[in-house]
Amino acid sequence: MKLPRLLQPSNSTGVIAEKKALIYLIKQGLTLCHQNYYCRFGEIDLIMLDQGTLVFIEVRYRKNSDFGGALASISQAKQRKIIKTATHYLAQLASEPYCRFDAIALNETDSTPLWVKDAFQA
Repeated sequence: MKLPRLLQPSNSTGVIAEKKALIYLIKQGLTLCHQNYYCRFGEIDLIMLDQGTLVFIEVRYRKNSDFGGALASISQAKQRKIIKTATHYLAQLASEPYCRFDAIALNETDSTPLWVKDAFQA
């Protein structure tokens, strides 16, 4: 059973991968709005602003690229959960900003994360 991020140790692989992704994206000019946004529909790893665009970001880490690697692990079901969670988040805002869904893939052998903008559509 997967523990909620709040209960995971701060040195777990997932937490470390998210920190690396966050640092990378900040260096690319994005601004953090929320990290690990939870609601009844699911969780979004990072919610950031990219020049006025609200970006919902899924961070994936894989030790190797067997079975398609990190990006291939974002299934249609996972995409639907992220979209539902993002819709819940957007419903709480006063305005409806332009938004997109990005993915960050990290693996043990590459030092630079792979950032896929507009990785999937709502």
